[in-house]
Amino acid sequence: MKKQLKTVLLSAIATGVALMAVPAHADAANPKIGFSIDDLRVERWARDRDFFVGAAEKLGAKVFVQSADASEQRQIAQIENLISRGVDVIVIVPFNATVLGNTIKEAKKAGIKVVSYDRLILNADVDAYISFDNEKVGEMQAEGVVKAKSKGNFYLLGGSPTDNNAKMLREGQLKVLKPYVDRGDIKIVGQQWVKDWNPTEALSIVENALTANGNKIDAIVASNDGTAGGAIQALAAQKLAGKVPVSGQDADLAAVKRVIAGTQSMTVYKPLKLIASEAAKLSVQLARSEKPAYNSEYDNGLKKVQTVLLKPTPLTRENVDLLVKDGFYTQAQIAAK
Repeated sequence: MKKQLKTVLLSAIATGVALMAVPAHADAANPKIGFSIDDLRVERWARDRDFFVGAAEKLGAKVFVQSADASEQRQIAQIENLISRGVDVIVIVPFNATVLGNTIKEAKKAGIKVVSYDRLILNADVDAYISFDNEKVGEMQAEGVVKAKSKGNFYLLGGSPTDNNAKMLREGQLKVLKPYVDRGDIKIVGQQWVKDWNPTEALSIVENALTANGNKIDAIVASNDGTAGGAIQALAAQKLAGKVPVSGQDADLAAVKRVIAGTQSMTVYKPLKLIASEAAKLSVQLARSEKPAYNSEYDNGLKKVQTVLLKPTPLTRENVDLLVKDGFYTQAQIAAK
């Protein structure tokens, strides 16, 4: 009898341990999603958050949002916090794409699915990646600048060196520029990454580049609107704003106004409502063990990650009204001084 009791107890303990190892996730009808964002102080990400939360809640999910405020340590701690809350899926906009491997390992151990949002997380076991085609964005940036000026001294203003997107953008830019460089029409007189995509650093880099080249820079391929803003500030100080074409991306409101004013040649519009709502749908599908409709895959160094790639749109003065049609901005916002 004692032996039988001991067996039952051991079996109960084993079952208990097994049960404890399974995270207490919400039911599939109402999944819990963690959204870990690089830096909500950036206009772009605040908009992504709002669209994502709205779309996820419509699908019955509850979203917990965290902002890392451009700190890799804070982002790691916040992802750990989301793991301990027992969410079903964690969606991550990485601040540093290279440092999250171990934290994601912990998430996977807890049975949590991980989605890489807009920026690919490297060397980590992520389940899915959703983004606009960043190489295509880079091509559009270079094409926009070349359309305005196809000869002369070009400067390449990259994004953050910790952001894999910055490298994808550069690949796209060089794909377009290479034939012009090979022909001798374009000379790349300098290129630099901009830490944290910081506009103030971009300003300083372009000031130094102008000094080093005696102001003889004919075009600047800037990788986003923030860095473009810094570049244009440096050009304005030398009375060159509007004379030197500058690219961008994200369709930030300040950049859209610069495009209309003619100091920025173009930006790339990535409908945030589209990526955010598609990411919400993807996350809920993963939580419910449904099969999302992937259309690409990317090697992140550890594995080939199933990917949903969305199409960006180049935006110039000619088609800027698209933003109002899409409800991205109101006419009043664009017209406000």
